Amino acid sequence: MTTPQVADILLMYAVIPLWLLAGFLDWTCHRRTGIERTSGLPENIFHWVLIAEGGVALLAVALLEANAAVLLLVFAAFVAHEATTYVELRYTVPLRRVGPFEQMVHSFMEILPLVILALLAVVRWDDVLALFGVGRPDFTVRSKLEPWPGEYLLGMATAVVVLNLLPLAEETVRCLRARPLRPRTPGRPGPT
Repeated sequence: MTTPQVADILLMYAVIPLWLLAGFLDWTCHRRTGIERTSGLPENIFHWVLIAEGGVALLAVALLEANAAVLLLVFAAFVAHEATTYVELRYTVPLRRVGPFEQMVHSFMEILPLVILALLAVVRWDDVLALFGVGRPDFTVRSKLEPWPGEYLLGMATAVVVLNLLPLAEETVRCLRARPLRPRTPGRPGPT
């Protein structure tokens, strides 16, 4: 097996499924802590932004040939996801308890995009070096030369809908139905 094949197998059958599962577990934490009665719709909107940022990276990895353009896109999505997570937690922690299990789930949701980026970097090390001035980077955006199987893509799309989009939509409905968000009050300091 070649390095790109091993990277694809790890992405397809370990990293991406774990990231989807972590998203579902995060939703269960929000449900258990009553997001609709605490941090409410503003936190839910952050979750939609986070899933969109992750979705950009996943679509690029699943559909496009790994090169400098995809590396930069996934890196940008990772940085945006981290920045959004930071702002979301600054808003949320004073309003809702973010317990140890949820913090561990967040750890997975933050590190797995970095693992995706690392696997892509291993496959396209020449483009990584080129981004730092050693050689010429390939910024051509093109479909994968060896596409992932259609059955896999359909299965993952279904998993995204079932494990992430539908639960997030349910969270939105709960937040919209809940009483108005009470005014933000200073709370206990959150994790640093």
